[in-house]
Amino acid sequence: MNLRKRQRGAAAEVHTSAMNDIMFFLLLFFLIASTVTNPNVIKLMLPKSSSGQSVSKKTINVSIDKDLRYTVDKKEVPVADLPNVIGGYKKLASELTIVLYVDRTVAIQDVVAVMDIAQKLNIKLVLATEPKG
Repeated sequence: MNLRKRQRGAAAEVHTSAMNDIMFFLLLFFLIASTVTNPNVIKLMLPKSSSGQSVSKKTINVSIDKDLRYTVDKKEVPVADLPNVIGGYKKLASELTIVLYVDRTVAIQDVVAVMDIAQKLNIKLVLATEPKG
């Protein structure tokens, strides 16, 4: 008398232990990658310079992109309001430095306009560049 049931066909098994490891490493990679990237950065092609220095005092970032959109600390500002906005920052800090990020395709006259505003407000201005190489 044989009491065991006969197996019809092969038993299918899926081993998921290796897939758990892969999913863990993918999750870890994307978590680390998301902390490194900054989605609020304005993409500009900066001119290159061989003698770059960093600025350590209170700074504000002024950017001019290739479409002549002016941004002050990640907020888009019309050109006419630029002196008022930068003047507001001047009241907050006594030693203020403007870091000017300009796309290399922008005409020099637009850069000089921001330099004139900084000169009238007696604010130091630094032009941001990329290192050569």
